[in-house]
Amino acid sequence: MLLPLNEFVQFVSQNQLFTAKDKVLLAVSGGKDSVLMAYLFKQAGFNFSIAHCNFNLRGEEAQRDEAFVKLLATTLGVHFHVVHFDTAAYAAEHNISIQMAARTLRYDWFERLCVENNYACVAVAHHQNDSIETLLLNLVRGTGISGMHGILAKRDQIVRPLLFLSRQEIDEWISKNHIDFVEDSSNLSSKYARNKIRLEVVPHLRQINPNLEETFAQNIERFAQTEKLLQHVVNGLREQMLVKDGNHILISKKDVLSLEPQQLLFYELLLPYHFSAVVCKEILEHLNAQSGTSFYSKSHRVTVDRQQLIISTAEEDYPYFEIDHEGTFTVNSVVKLQLSYSDSLSFDTRREAAYVDADQLVFPLTVRVWKAGDKFKPLGMKQFKKLSDFFIDQKVPLPQKNENLVLVNGNDEIIWLAGIRQDDRYKLTASTKKVAIFELLNII
Repeated sequence: MLLPLNEFVQFVSQNQLFTAKDKVLLAVSGGKDSVLMAYLFKQAGFNFSIAHCNFNLRGEEAQRDEAFVKLLATTLGVHFHVVHFDTAAYAAEHNISIQMAARTLRYDWFERLCVENNYACVAVAHHQNDSIETLLLNLVRGTGISGMHGILAKRDQIVRPLLFLSRQEIDEWISKNHIDFVEDSSNLSSKYARNKIRLEVVPHLRQINPNLEETFAQNIERFAQTEKLLQHVVNGLREQMLVKDGNHILISKKDVLSLEPQQLLFYELLLPYHFSAVVCKEILEHLNAQSGTSFYSKSHRVTVDRQQLIISTAEEDYPYFEIDHEGTFTVNSVVKLQLSYSDSLSFDTRREAAYVDADQLVFPLTVRVWKAGDKFKPLGMKQFKKLSDFFIDQKVPLPQKNENLVLVNGNDEIIWLAGIRQDDRYKLTASTKKVAIFELLNII
């Protein structure tokens, strides 16, 4: 069997996809691409197993594919993994497309197999034409520069060792060696966007440029290099402009206005927080909006404050818990609360600590997020004040006020607005005999 073995091994080595000692899991559907990949792995002498997903979407054809791939694994003398999915039911349950359901199910299963069987990576049979289709699809849907490098040879545990081949080259190698394969009939349907690009768009582009694959490969490499340059610039800006403040990230409005080109760099800065280009544009257009104006991604929130933008998680998960003894208690992923005692009446004025008359404590104490209607007597004041009014007076930013914790006595009185102000009723006096010290500690 004559195959492009040298080119294959060279591509794996140059892109550092895996080493000769690694055990690799091959995703094999039974089509030309994945079957050729399996034979290349065999000829190269790599240590591999084959995995096949039966999505139960194409009736007898799906069963035929499974039987074919199982026979291929036996022929090559390698271990065979197979799984059956009710893809349609999963898609309906999660309100997603069949394609998205199949992708999620497939890669979740691959990840489990890697953990359970110590596979170094998963090899999938994407080739140059897949990369072209991905680039065109991204351009049609809208993309940043990261969407213009096509498909990467390696991302996390997924490797793509056939990206040195075009679809036409794969067809030729399959034909020359009389290699059997199975055809997925759904690949011939223009129902799916990717198929429409492959069947209806790419042929027209090839009429304009017969060397389409080669030209796109060169363009994709340029885009990838441009992305690296951009990321170098953006990483420097992140270090200069993004300031961590507890659970928040702060960006000065002045710094945002200094960006050039503003929209591109601002989008890249916020990319790790999943803000779309459209939302980033809206934020820029509302930099001078009323304080408290918020914009959301699927995971985070940007809030306009007086002189800055505040990035916070969209939903903070602060547990409700009780304290009935001395010790250290986990509040959330970044903060702990410590309770200790002292016989000394000395104290300091750190906002992160509260010094309380221990004899007034009624256990169990409660730590929770503040809620509407909460009130206390701020230290130094004689009158009660609602926390909502106190936040306004203290100019506490909206995201911070939405997540502030209160320490509540067993008699339902607020002892401490944690990290901000203690209640005057629990301050130390000349008659205090024992001091309870509450401290907020950052988790490192």
